[in-house]
Amino acid sequence: MVGMRRFILLALFVAMAQLPDARPAPAQTSRVDDRVAQIANYQGADREQRLIDGAKREKELTFYSSIPPDDIAVLAAAFDKKYGVKVKVWRADSEGFLQRILGDARGRRFEVDVMAGASSALEPLYRENLLQEVKSPYLADIIPQAIAPHRQWVSVYLSTFVQAYNTNLVTKDSLPKTFQDLVRPEWKGKLGIEAEDFDWFAQVLMDMGEARGLRVFREIVAANGISVRKGHNLLTNLVAAGEVPLALSDYGFLAEQAKRKGAPVDWFVIPPPIARSTAEGLARNAPHPYAAMLFYDFLISDAQPILASRAFVPASAKVEAPINRSQLKLIDSAAMLDQARKWQELYQRTIIGPSR
Repeated sequence: MVGMRRFILLALFVAMAQLPDARPAPAQTSRVDDRVAQIANYQGADREQRLIDGAKREKELTFYSSIPPDDIAVLAAAFDKKYGVKVKVWRADSEGFLQRILGDARGRRFEVDVMAGASSALEPLYRENLLQEVKSPYLADIIPQAIAPHRQWVSVYLSTFVQAYNTNLVTKDSLPKTFQDLVRPEWKGKLGIEAEDFDWFAQVLMDMGEARGLRVFREIVAANGISVRKGHNLLTNLVAAGEVPLALSDYGFLAEQAKRKGAPVDWFVIPPPIARSTAEGLARNAPHPYAAMLFYDFLISDAQPILASRAFVPASAKVEAPINRSQLKLIDSAAMLDQARKWQELYQRTIIGPSR
């Protein structure tokens, strides 16, 4: 079965089962835990100044993230300019930083301060007791559905799923209005999909009705085929190049960024509008807790208009979004994590396997 790395439940839980000591050992880390928790829970009137003073003493923080490199660079530069605190970045996909953090925890190495990536990676870290809730005043600005019920991670932006198309090869008046429309013969050899988007597929099927949705996608594959590509960046580039005239599961910000750069790319949404959270969490054993919490606050406050200007859908209700957030169906990472085996297998049997 193709490795569906967005939620990676099977491999992750096997790894956890083999790592009974993945959670921090109380005797070794309780002092660090307590210090981080005390700072994270402080809500006094001088909270911001305390964080700034502490961050300037610490001088830096370490950030693990799957946010695109160019966008991380802009955010880190803005934070450094405002506070004079360096952001040391280690970038990988969400699975990569999840595996690294779990490995570090097993080895009692605590290097990361803040991490940001798909909520599918943050939720397992919460379950392994590796995150710390932050009593940030800026959480009041975040749309409620973008905050985890346990409050140990919060969305920085919403990665909306769109259908991206090459404007030289697909005309606007020919765009499908439903997935059923993709069974028509004019779409033969023109469709592409991201290899690991089983959670998007699950959400689409839950909205359509599972039996009907499976029937429709099986008909699409049988009639016209779907090209399977790994990575949303690659998929966007292939749309721009004309190799994939219509991508079924692209990220909205990537399609919009390509469009703004002059690529022959545009996008639309076949209902239902779906998004997954790109979320941040504070490490329970953050080595630079003041700088970490200052950056945590920054990502859900000052960073929000920066992200919006770069075609992202911000999580803050105070910042205008390019799409109606109230209409988005936000993927439930916890529920999807628990049901990953089912949806991975259905995605594999319905789309990935027959398309290869």
